Amino acid sequence: MKKNYMFTPGPTMVPAEVMLAEAEPIIHHRTPQFSEILKEVGEGLRELFGTDRDVYIVTGTGTASMEAAVANTCSPGDKAICVRGGKFGERWSEIASAYRCNVVDEDLEWGRSFSPERAAELLSQHPDAKILCITHSETSTGALTDVEAIAGLTRKSGTLLIVDGITSVGVHRVEMDKWGVDIIVSGSQKGCMVPPGLSFIAASERAWEAIQSSSSPRYYLDMRAMKKNWSDYQTPYTGPVSLIRALRKALEMMREEGLENLYERHRRLAEASRAAMKAIGLNLVADNPVNGVTSVHAPDGIDTGKLTKKMRDEYGVTIAGGQGHLKGKIFRIGHMGYVCKEDLLVCISAVERALKELGYDFEFGAGVSAAHSALFGVHLT
Repeated sequence: MKKNYMFTPGPTMVPAEVMLAEAEPIIHHRTPQFSEILKEVGEGLRELFGTDRDVYIVTGTGTASMEAAVANTCSPGDKAICVRGGKFGERWSEIASAYRCNVVDEDLEWGRSFSPERAAELLSQHPDAKILCITHSETSTGALTDVEAIAGLTRKSGTLLIVDGITSVGVHRVEMDKWGVDIIVSGSQKGCMVPPGLSFIAASERAWEAIQSSSSPRYYLDMRAMKKNWSDYQTPYTGPVSLIRALRKALEMMREEGLENLYERHRRLAEASRAAMKAIGLNLVADNPVNGVTSVHAPDGIDTGKLTKKMRDEYGVTIAGGQGHLKGKIFRIGHMGYVCKEDLLVCISAVERALKELGYDFEFGAGVSAAHSALFGVHLT
């Protein structure tokens, strides 16, 4: 018998309780029963986003809400500063270009975080920029950006701060209102422990001023329609009833764990994963790593495509390889959402076994021992 584990940066593992909630008998999306579910979900999402604003549910993965953020705030010709420090930072630029923005690309070395100092320089150089698009947790590299500090700068400017929080919401503390973020988006299949298919978006008051005046074409992703329907706890079009029921259960589980405990669990898992990789002589990709994924440079001579394939097909443990120019050169261990301490030890053990079988010379067991020490405070002998 072989059990399967998934330690990718998304989709992530889904609790049985969430899957059972999704399997409940269908109800119609234009009923009081569904509106009550949406109301409960909205309350949970506001808590995760750290906002008193409404958080709208979009039927589509995180990219749909990223597109909504640009389409609803910018008109053709508006200047958009897009920070490209990884695959998903590049996506901001691609979306803004598709909506005919005047795009200013800020390219970072992959693995580097976007600094508040550089943000200040860009805002000074481009005071006419309509939006600044950044990625809180860059999933392709594992780099974390200081959103709070950057929001402190954009609040004093006329530039809206738009944040990809797809792999940070539910993993790191997010305080949209306190920090002064204008738009933040997230998705269901990461820290929220729900299958792919939903994304979420919330906007500040000054973002709504831009939304009302934008001349970009939009229909399905029109946030004005989202706002109008949400006043009655409805969605503009057919709501994905079963997925939203799953989300309600996941948010209930997160609330029962307690957000402080939730964030602490992710911090401990991340520290243990990083300690394990360093113990077997490997280097991290990110200079300021996130708590949802550990990105690691592969040993010389080892193709991470072979590593991930061996782990998936032979051990039943799925991790992710690199993207873009890092394909085959790095691997990524996801430890967000429905992951506990014991799960992580299974993953670290599988990584060590696969690396050893692929010819990497290291002290076998050192990674598991380091992770165990970080998680439980006990050294294995």
